[in-house]
Amino acid sequence: MRENRPTVQDPASAESTDEANRRFAQGLTHAFGGAVVFSFPMLMTMEMWWLGFYMDPFRLALFIALNIPLLIGLSRYVGFEPGSQPLSDILDAFAAYAVGFAAAALLLLLFAIIGPGMSANEIIGKIAVQAVPASIGAALARSQYGEREREDEKRRSARYGGGLFLMGAGALYLSASVAATEEMMLISYKMTAGHVVVLLVFSLAVMHGFVHAVVAQGKTAVPPKAISFWPVFLRFTVAGYGIALLISVFMLWIFGRAGGLEAAQVVQATVVLGFPAALGAGAARLLL
Repeated sequence: MRENRPTVQDPASAESTDEANRRFAQGLTHAFGGAVVFSFPMLMTMEMWWLGFYMDPFRLALFIALNIPLLIGLSRYVGFEPGSQPLSDILDAFAAYAVGFAAAALLLLLFAIIGPGMSANEIIGKIAVQAVPASIGAALARSQYGEREREDEKRRSARYGGGLFLMGAGALYLSASVAATEEMMLISYKMTAGHVVVLLVFSLAVMHGFVHAVVAQGKTAVPPKAISFWPVFLRFTVAGYGIALLISVFMLWIFGRAGGLEAAQVVQATVVLGFPAALGAGAARLLL
């Protein structure tokens, strides 16, 4: 008769599992804190509350859908778990969105922006809009609050395509924080053509300051001792600012701010929104 013996778990394996669970739980805690901190300005902005109520359903769905690939890309740099397997990146992205959705729902409920008596469409719409910046904050939380940076993250961030992607993520986050506000449109209405040109040049100058710091810190393939103004300016600054402007146009459209405007007015609004987008792009590239 065969004797049934209890299976003995390898202590090293159990310790490894416990450490992985602890690290993941810590990552979720950091992610929730990042979601709250990064989304806080938008959670207390009235225009962002309205967006969840009157925003075109197709544009809202598109806004959310495009956020998922963005989060997947961010997870390659600041994911909850070490490693760069595609499945892990996808799981990280959905975890970040879930954390962002939960953080947005909790704070909107605490602020009495959502509550009993509202339709389900209004409640879900308000949370869904706010969950996008919150999820970006959750994804970035590992970089901002993590215990250490991984060497493979540094190597990936040095690649040209990865650097442009991080610029796009930063531009999207910061432009989203002001794209829905009336103040942004008022500024564009008051500006003359001269103001627009000066702001464009100033935005490029500020972004180049960030880019110069990025190159000087060795975060690109350009050797710090071989910095030459024009190659760096054209390859990084102009490319990054172009991404910021494209994202600004997209944000104006997605939030319905460009409807009924003439072409010149759209250009002005794009350059105005392009300034915070450029700041976000440069800061993201420098910090990540």
